[in-house]
Amino acid sequence: MNQHLLGVATPNDWDRRGLPGWSYHSHALLELEKEHVFRNHWQIACHVSDVPDAGDYLAMDVIGERALIVRGKDGVVRGFHNMCRHRGSRVVADDKGHCRNALVCPFHGWVYNLDGTLRGAARPATFPDLDKNEFGLLPLDLEIWMGFVFIRFRNDGPQPSVADLLKPIEAEMAHYRSETMVPASGVWTQTSPVNWKSVRDVDNEGYHVAMAHPALQDLYGSTYFDEPFVKGISRSFATYNPHAGRRWSVRQYVRLAPEQARLPDYLKKAWVYYGIFPNAVISVMPESVQFYQEFPLSTGESLLRGAIYRYRDEGREQAAARYLSYRIDRDTMNEDVQLTVWSNESMLSKSFNGFYLSDLEYGVRTHHDHLREALPVLNLDDAPDEKEMAAVNAALRARR
Repeated sequence: MNQHLLGVATPNDWDRRGLPGWSYHSHALLELEKEHVFRNHWQIACHVSDVPDAGDYLAMDVIGERALIVRGKDGVVRGFHNMCRHRGSRVVADDKGHCRNALVCPFHGWVYNLDGTLRGAARPATFPDLDKNEFGLLPLDLEIWMGFVFIRFRNDGPQPSVADLLKPIEAEMAHYRSETMVPASGVWTQTSPVNWKSVRDVDNEGYHVAMAHPALQDLYGSTYFDEPFVKGISRSFATYNPHAGRRWSVRQYVRLAPEQARLPDYLKKAWVYYGIFPNAVISVMPESVQFYQEFPLSTGESLLRGAIYRYRDEGREQAAARYLSYRIDRDTMNEDVQLTVWSNESMLSKSFNGFYLSDLEYGVRTHHDHLREALPVLNLDDAPDEKEMAAVNAALRARR
């Protein structure tokens, strides 16, 4: 069976350069990225199982925005800006929690129903009549796909619906029934001292696996391949190496991992990664599914965020396999963090002359091309003046 889905081959003659070095440390560009790459593109907030019951909520603070995901009494999962309509306070202060039947702002006590409508203000006689909908929590664009909750901070984004965006991987992803899964632990976060694009650059190619990731190389061998970004989606695929087992975690994982009857043969011993522009990955393994993503905190620091989900009925062997795959992934992530630091450091050097990419790194180029489409100023080899960055970008957009 042909294991390629996206049907894109690496061209014979392509521009092997990456983004200009200045783009990794420009403060003005970062502000444009927040608005034109992050706020107006779909972001994974969580999974429906993170808010299983009415009144359960999850909050996410990224790129200067505060999102609140809450399940209503009607069972519907909704998204709002975590912002009281009175003075802008957070409506919930914790990252995750439960409220019995209403959300109460901790500042002045305004009360909101779980569907976001205003129930009432504290000391209502001091206000004119307040319309319950007009003064309700501001909604976010929200779509649920295979159990994953996607949100968008701006409703005029360039991407289609999540269902249309992810249509190329829908049939394959459906085999995993991720919508039925439950959290293995919870949403994790950590920071990394690099520009967010350096994180994505490393993750968008497997050329470095053989040298930098001994556990993955042991598990995959030569089976790994990348499919580059096409209309916002990429895919990477690998199956277990027949000779896997030099490392303890890999040896035990291959020995214990049960074959899932729900999966077709080509996926029973495969790890698959679906890249979602601009900054997310959904990774599927026979025993679990996870997402991970990165958000800029500054030009030189990123927030890494993700979560793992398991089958509700997993047995002991499946749980053990999930733990072992987590160990392999944990080591891989730590190795990648170091690689991103080394690569990102070079961007500040005047001696840095840019990337020269291998055919095995065409995924990096296609991600960069998606960024250039969103921000045409990235086509410039030399950085505009920081004060002129937004104007130059707007002028370039107007010429299209």
